[in-house]
Amino acid sequence: MPGRFTPHAGSRKRAALNPRAIIFSGLLLIVAGFAVAAMARNSPKPMPGMRSKMPAGYDVMLLKPSKATLSLIGLIECPELEGVLQVAEGSHKRLVSADGETVRHFPQRFSFRITASLRKVFIEGPSTSVDIAGDPQELLLKLKFRVRAYHGLESREIVPQSIEMIGMPADVPYDERVYRINIDTGNLPVTDRVIVEVLSPQGELLTHFPFIVL
Repeated sequence: MPGRFTPHAGSRKRAALNPRAIIFSGLLLIVAGFAVAAMARNSPKPMPGMRSKMPAGYDVMLLKPSKATLSLIGLIECPELEGVLQVAEGSHKRLVSADGETVRHFPQRFSFRITASLRKVFIEGPSTSVDIAGDPQELLLKLKFRVRAYHGLESREIVPQSIEMIGMPADVPYDERVYRINIDTGNLPVTDRVIVEVLSPQGELLTHFPFIVL
């Protein structure tokens, strides 16, 4: 038919796809996919950056015989950790500062801020009960604190630089008190951990809050 292009046999042969070429190309794609997956698996994976203020947990307990509910809430204040990243490298992790340097030592100075409250702060009820006689508001004013640093199973006590009550003055009756425990850890490796223990006026352990950076 005039005007219609009919390719000759050689053209049809060249245009046809080679099955071996298809298989080879597919294998290349599979190998490349495995290579990319392996690189992604082995490359460092940064976790969300740390903040200068981080929650350390909480505990709720029933005081007997007063039946008051005591909530103890921990907060870590450490400006030195702002922007620091935990980077996962396989089964290991390391700390990287905001300027890209590897962090090898625990922050030297930081604070635990402990809030002791008789209010109904949490929906859930007390998980434990303790026998502490007397006025619960007086208990809030007489809490004690002890700080320990742990290296593996070994521990040592750290004497806080200062312990201060912030917020409402102590001579004003109130159902909540906030303490700031200022700490100088010296030169601890990042694999160590620091724990603040909250004690009753009689020295009984009420709860503890950990500070772990790695």
